[in-house]
Amino acid sequence: MIHLYRSRGLRLFFMMLPFMILVFFLSYLPLSGWIYSLYYYKPGLPIGPDNFVGLDNFRMIIQDKYAVEDILRVLRNTFAMSLIGLLTSPLPMIFAIFLNEIGRVSYRKTVQTITTIPNFISWVLVYAVAYAMFSVDDGFVNRGLVRLGLVEQGIAFLASRDHVWLSMWLWGIWKGLGWSAIMYIAAITSIDQELYEAARVDGAGRFGCIWYITIPGLLPTYFVLLILSIANFINNGMEQYFVFQNPMNKDWIEVLDLYVYNQGFVGINYSYSIAVGILKSLVSLVLLFLANGASKLFRKESIF
Repeated sequence: MIHLYRSRGLRLFFMMLPFMILVFFLSYLPLSGWIYSLYYYKPGLPIGPDNFVGLDNFRMIIQDKYAVEDILRVLRNTFAMSLIGLLTSPLPMIFAIFLNEIGRVSYRKTVQTITTIPNFISWVLVYAVAYAMFSVDDGFVNRGLVRLGLVEQGIAFLASRDHVWLSMWLWGIWKGLGWSAIMYIAAITSIDQELYEAARVDGAGRFGCIWYITIPGLLPTYFVLLILSIANFINNGMEQYFVFQNPMNKDWIEVLDLYVYNQGFVGINYSYSIAVGILKSLVSLVLLFLANGASKLFRKESIF
């Protein structure tokens, strides 16, 4: 029995080994680049005692007036967009529930496929769709508004700073709602069907089954994903905001990840951008442990 258990564990280890190697090379090995935050680094030049600056790049984050203003601005945008995401986090679960309630299987699969496909479209193509819809001169939305006489000239939707957070959230929902619902759909299939049969015998209708069986069955999955979202509160990514940013909306769309990119690759300030990235990673790690502590306190379960 012990030999069987060990052989099974060994097989599982070798099954996981390729993914562990991949994580090491893609996630842990690049951490060696953090050393550049201690130097005044320029591409093509070696690092050494001559360009060693110690913690100067980290001090700049809290001591330089303009750097502090920029950090506060991008933190405002990051927290606002992450908070909108947290407040609307039940949407994928709700979508999965209603999708599961579609009686005709072919129609359900069609809807699921159509809503999942945008996840595999790059943000560059998403912006191309947005440009085709909302550009001032050629966007068909503006052309329609002008022809209907609702406006005299096209509205610069993409170059406006108004409602940037809301528009970015809407584009994110359009792109990721179907994909985010897949995990909940899988969780629904794991709910014991006898519970539904017993509820129907007791007189529960469709919405009664949803309220008393489906939703409670999905809540553990929802809370785990919610806790992980809290741990990644300041990790918004940058691809979406990078393609949608322009001089008119930059002050409201630039999140922390995009700020690191703009400082490092656009501003050619690699060492400072690495220092900001390190502090962001440390804050994310603290948030992860806080979220795990909250899970232990309220749910009596740990996420790791």
